[in-house]
Amino acid sequence: MSFLRYLMLLALIVWLGGLIFFSFVLAPTVFAVLPTHQLAGNVVSRSIVALHWMGIVSGLIFLICSMIHSRLSAGELNPFATGHVLVYFMLALTAVSQFKLFPKMDALRTSLGEIDKVPLNDPARLLFDSLHVWSTRIEVGVFVLGLILVFTVARQWSRSF
Repeated sequence: MSFLRYLMLLALIVWLGGLIFFSFVLAPTVFAVLPTHQLAGNVVSRSIVALHWMGIVSGLIFLICSMIHSRLSAGELNPFATGHVLVYFMLALTAVSQFKLFPKMDALRTSLGEIDKVPLNDPARLLFDSLHVWSTRIEVGVFVLGLILVFTVARQWSRSF
């Protein structure tokens, strides 16, 4: 049982830690250090794809371990427990970002060339900027849901100690 909890906790640490590192360290650093927004965008784009896959794998590990833990401790999988539902939403948002938003953003980034040279009122630039805003909102949503999940899990586990 404690090994399952360990894996669940590790999955949350990897997912939320990745989001924190990406948002507060990686993205600001590459945009501050690299000479063009194009290069920084390329680094961030590749990094966020890796971050999304880390999130998807972490979410699946959390769900599997949590359901096994629930089965062993309560006798049922409890797929609609609060923590599971939160992870479902986190996974759904991550999948939307990875498979819907990012392919569109990558295609636009490729077609626009060097983004700094594209006028701010260009329709393709406006679309890219709009998708970027939605991407940021989705990542914030995943992070907030993750924080709620950490609180939910901590509260649940504190009852069993």
